[in-house]
Amino acid sequence: MTSAHMLTPANVSSHGTADHRRALLVWRFSAPMHCLSSAPVGGGQRAVEWAINATVVSDFAETDLDAFVQGISASEELSGAGVGFLTAADVAQFATAVNEGVLVEASVGVTRPTWAADGNDTYDTWRPGTPSPRRPGTINIVAQLPVPLSPAAAVNAIITITEAKSQALFEAEVPGTGTASDAVAVLWPNTDETPEAFGGPRSTWGARLARATHQAVAQGLASHP
Repeated sequence: MTSAHMLTPANVSSHGTADHRRALLVWRFSAPMHCLSSAPVGGGQRAVEWAINATVVSDFAETDLDAFVQGISASEELSGAGVGFLTAADVAQFATAVNEGVLVEASVGVTRPTWAADGNDTYDTWRPGTPSPRRPGTINIVAQLPVPLSPAAAVNAIITITEAKSQALFEAEVPGTGTASDAVAVLWPNTDETPEAFGGPRSTWGARLARATHQAVAQGLASHP
């Protein structure tokens, strides 16, 4: 791994009004990173220069999430494209794991775990931008690799992260595969190097990603109130 591929850990900051500050994680990348994400703001596949993970109130009811995140990014003097996560969990309690060059950082809230296929189409799930009568739990995961990924490997990396997260939940006896509002981002550098073709848990980089994700989520669960 060369210096050009050094990974960027999150910095803890805050956002909100002077009377009501809430925790904020900020990633400022020294060069644009490729990103594949399910984040509510800036999700999809794109190049990003920053990422944020913001704690919001439990009855968060903003309808324009883009504007909300843009306000936070402006206060942090972030420019260019970025990706934004939101959660009612205290992101200052985030967990970090590194495995052979892979960095995974996760804010872990499991107040309302759910099974992916529970057969209940009317389950009361919380969605960003809508009020919630109870505090939602969310697991937000930001993973960085020092090597480029092919499109297929990037999608496989998202699957690997999800599987490793669910394994940690199973081992901690959490009754669910996640929460209804979990989000993830995988980032890799913009280089001319030959991209990795695979991101599954038995591939070289996928295995490292799985171990780092499992460790970060397990660590977050252990400290979850």
